[in-house]
Amino acid sequence: MTTGRVNPDFRLEDQGITGLGNVSYNLIEPALIEAALKNGEGHLGRGGAFLVTTGKFTGRSPKDKHVVKTDSVADTIWWENNAAMSPEHFDVLYDDLLAHMKGRDFHVQDLTGGADPAHAINVRMVTELAWHGLFIRHLLRRPEPDALDSFTADFTVINCPSFRADPAKHGCNSETVIALNFDRKLILIGGTEYAGENKKSVFTLLNYLLPEKGIMPMHCSANHADGNPVDTAVFFGLSGTGKTTLSADPSRTLIGDDEHGWSDRGTFNFEGGCYAKTIHLNPEAEPEIYATTSKFGTVIENMVFDPQTFELDFDDDSLTANMRCAYPLSYISNASETALGGHPKNVIMLTCDAFGVLPPIARLTPAQAMYHFLSGFTSKVAGTERGVTEPEPTFSTCFGAPFMPRRPEVYGNLLRDKIAKHGATCWLVNTGWTGGAYGTGSRMPIRATRGLLTAALDGSLGEVEFRKDDNFGFDVPVAVPGVAEVLLDPRRTWDDPESYDRQAAKLVQMFADNFEQYVPYIDDDVKAAALG
Repeated sequence: MTTGRVNPDFRLEDQGITGLGNVSYNLIEPALIEAALKNGEGHLGRGGAFLVTTGKFTGRSPKDKHVVKTDSVADTIWWENNAAMSPEHFDVLYDDLLAHMKGRDFHVQDLTGGADPAHAINVRMVTELAWHGLFIRHLLRRPEPDALDSFTADFTVINCPSFRADPAKHGCNSETVIALNFDRKLILIGGTEYAGENKKSVFTLLNYLLPEKGIMPMHCSANHADGNPVDTAVFFGLSGTGKTTLSADPSRTLIGDDEHGWSDRGTFNFEGGCYAKTIHLNPEAEPEIYATTSKFGTVIENMVFDPQTFELDFDDDSLTANMRCAYPLSYISNASETALGGHPKNVIMLTCDAFGVLPPIARLTPAQAMYHFLSGFTSKVAGTERGVTEPEPTFSTCFGAPFMPRRPEVYGNLLRDKIAKHGATCWLVNTGWTGGAYGTGSRMPIRATRGLLTAALDGSLGEVEFRKDDNFGFDVPVAVPGVAEVLLDPRRTWDDPESYDRQAAKLVQMFADNFEQYVPYIDDDVKAAALG
């Protein structure tokens, strides 16, 4: 039996997916919650939020992600970073997945990726779990109801957590699999209930397709000045660096919190919602995000709650530190209705420095910006990936290596060219540790970070005195009104300055060792930036 609104010429049967149980098409939020409750997938929480747990997978599983190595992509995929799967293995995987799906109920959501219609793609999401349909309905963009009557998909994603892959038979690494086939326009996900795999598979897809059109895909949040989309800022950063928190500035209009494109027309959000971390979420520091956790339809993922009152515990990380909430952009009062912005006036690169070496903010030249973009230094925070239990220093190129199917220089060159063409000012912002490394120092005060960012975005930071950093050669402000002067000089925050010097030398060497892989592909000015 089928229910819901769908293009009568584009049902699953028309795609060769037959023999399923009940299939729902494009159910809205209340109906998806009803289905999820009926299936025992979670609980209805305060305000109508939907509370779920995702089993053993509470974060992404990057080692289980594969790209099918067909002739059309063999020369353009960054294979050192993307595990290959043969077309033959994929065909067997697809056949076995479809056989597993027979007789089971599925939920279909026909959605788009990209707020700019000139560059959007249509994506059909086929999910075994009703709450996955609710999640992706928030996170991608919803066509107008009438458009569903003629909707056809550019790509189809099938997510079936109950399916278990066979590494020997399917050419994958474990029972969990995420496989992207650009030729067959299919993405298959099996063996994991973690909802983030749904959105990140589409992000990876756009990261491959858009550079061919001269569009820079970005793992970033974005906002613009109220009433002035020309004054746009983008915030690059891995999970846990503050993209969502820092872009949700009540004095600016939110474009989006995670994934954007930069075209010749400006900035556009890929998504229709936000996927925010909730650990230690504070109603005073982040009132808008906090409020979404008790709004109807918000998906609350892997949070501990009182079984009697359904009150959420924002500090209990016994399930995972990667607890999250997913909600539509409309739940943020200052969110943009169009999810479009101008060309970025400011480009901010967020890093979570667990070494306690980097200053809270530094101004970068275009060459330094490309150097730090390609380096992608940060610390993986607990829970974001399987096995990460405390901050772990890492280099993730383009601030999103797991989602980059092309070589890093492709994205680096796009970013450099757009910065040069549109005259963006670039900043490196450390939201990590100060006064010592992780275990000794403390996290950078968010009040100070917000103050520095405000000064950067309104232009006043450009008027203060700067000093040249001895370790990395970028410009660091000497004094900024409202920010403790000592905080701007990391060495002074350490009890033992000589220990800081040793730690800084260690980090500089780590940067140099990591960057050697890019030297054959970059211009002389970026090489000079690498040398400080």
